[in-house]
Amino acid sequence: MDEEHLRTLIRAIVKETLNPNLVPIGVSNHHVHLTEEDFQKLFPGQKIEMLKKLRQHADFAAKQTVDLIGPKGTIEHVRLMGPYRSHSQVEIARSENFTLGIDAPIRMSGDLDGTPSIKVRSPYAEIEIQGVIVAKRHIHMSLEDAKRFGVKLGDAMQVEVDGDGGRKTIFDDVVARPREDFVLEMHIDTDEANAANVGLGNNSYGKVIIKKKN
Repeated sequence: MDEEHLRTLIRAIVKETLNPNLVPIGVSNHHVHLTEEDFQKLFPGQKIEMLKKLRQHADFAAKQTVDLIGPKGTIEHVRLMGPYRSHSQVEIARSENFTLGIDAPIRMSGDLDGTPSIKVRSPYAEIEIQGVIVAKRHIHMSLEDAKRFGVKLGDAMQVEVDGDGGRKTIFDDVVARPREDFVLEMHIDTDEANAANVGLGNNSYGKVIIKKKN
């Protein structure tokens, strides 16, 4: 870990400690999760290679990328995420439906019933995946965080974000996702980040202002 990275990490820890209602914001670009079987179809004989670790300790961005091919257009160089999943899934922003010519619904990860299919192409092969979604905004959190916020799995929360340039946005219906091994982080996609003027770096925060039970 270099000195600048260490300073950034220390500043983040201090900031979160001083205000326990702050939630780090992670902006998710389009990406693809694959089963090991589908990965081997696209990258025969290879292993999924780590490019960088993500805030959630088990997850990482892979070196490998693919192209998404829809009825009307293509999105190239879409990053794979590791590790392998039990189901293959493509996550895009809502605006990218128009580029691809599909109608991916807003869903939680793994809720793939009735979702559209798309062609996924690597330099070696092309397959079709049924399971394209626009990820519903959510907050990963530990069980201790869930207790502190007074929420359980699936509860809806509200988070206030002060975007760059003074643009304040309140995100409603942010789904709580507590799990023992999760680290506190709110996930929004690039459309939501652009609308709120939130930077793509790892230094943006939201403030939990309302907790609602479903």
